Amino acid sequence: MSLRSRARTEARAKAKAEAGPMAKAEAKYVRISPRKVQIVLDLIQNQPADKAMAILHYTPKAASEVLEKLLKSAMASAENNYNMETGNLYVAECNVGAGPILKRIRPRAHGRAYHIYKRTSHITLVLREKE
Repeated sequence: MSLRSRARTEARAKAKAEAGPMAKAEAKYVRISPRKVQIVLDLIQNQPADKAMAILHYTPKAASEVLEKLLKSAMASAENNYNMETGNLYVAECNVGAGPILKRIRPRAHGRAYHIYKRTSHITLVLREKE
């Protein structure tokens, strides 16, 4: 590891430590494309947890149902494990990564086959307390 990348890594670790406690919730192998999940995540990033819950409840996307459940889990974790006040929570970080892809084949005309990629997602949601 070079000196520059080590300094960057240490700076990131220091910034995380100064930010205070955080409640984290993860959902893995969710059968929704990461691209579709990212659209909904962009709506709730840096929002207060209560407002994010309302946004998710009234957003007509398939990903919003999964994210609402994940946000509830993160809020419960913050309250029970870290003794945080639920009224002061906000969505500090939220990201989605690609999970494994289920590959299927669809028969087509003249003996051809089309590939169908059923994508999965790994979603991470981090809540912090406002200061």
